[in-house]
Amino acid sequence: MNLTINAGPFTFKARMEWDTAPLTCAAFAKVLPFHSKLIQARWSGESAWIPLGDYKLGVGFENHTSHPAPGDILFYPGGYSETEILFPYGATCFASKMGQLAGNHFLTIIEGRENLSALGKLVLWHGAQEIVFLAEN
Repeated sequence: MNLTINAGPFTFKARMEWDTAPLTCAAFAKVLPFHSKLIQARWSGESAWIPLGDYKLGVGFENHTSHPAPGDILFYPGGYSETEILFPYGATCFASKMGQLAGNHFLTIIEGRENLSALGKLVLWHGAQEIVFLAEN
């Protein structure tokens, strides 16, 4: 299953990483469509994030990394920091005020990558942007 992600004025297509993060993908698929706000990350470099507080998908760590490439979207299931989705648009080392974190790489942007930097600049300089994750048929 692929997803359409509308973030600010940009549209991206993303592949769900079923082979390497099946539990995260299955749990996220159940909450689609997913609406939220995308804001600039505080400690992770060129990345935006969706803070989820105490929200739980009911998954642990799988296919986790601290160094996602631009367009490698991570789900952090919580623990040392709040639950979140990390949306890297450039050089990123996933972290919180507690230090380096690792999140589940469960989505990869496959179309629209050329707009990741522009989205990052928009979030950085103009603030929170609406984001919607939609399942494609």
